[in-house]
Amino acid sequence: MTEATDQRWCQKVTVAFHNVGGVAVRSGSVSFGTHIIGALGIDWGTVTSTVGLPAPIAPGAREHPAWTVCVDAWRVPLGMHIETRDVSVRWS
Repeated sequence: MTEATDQRWCQKVTVAFHNVGGVAVRSGSVSFGTHIIGALGIDWGTVTSTVGLPAPIAPGAREHPAWTVCVDAWRVPLGMHIETRDVSVRWS
């Protein structure tokens, strides 16, 4: 789930995790693909950022952490906005 912030180059992103395994998830990372969208809806580019997974996640647990994902302000001129469309998780 995404929510706008008061800065057009930032967005609040909430990701749901459910550990269906029998052991705790102890580490990993979450990567966000944030698209820069022009006034006419044209996708001008994607910026990838990575953060640590909120670990540990116990077996059977559900977590819903939120991050504020931002790109450099100069990448999002007036009239443009961002959309975080891609999220991937790497368990380690």
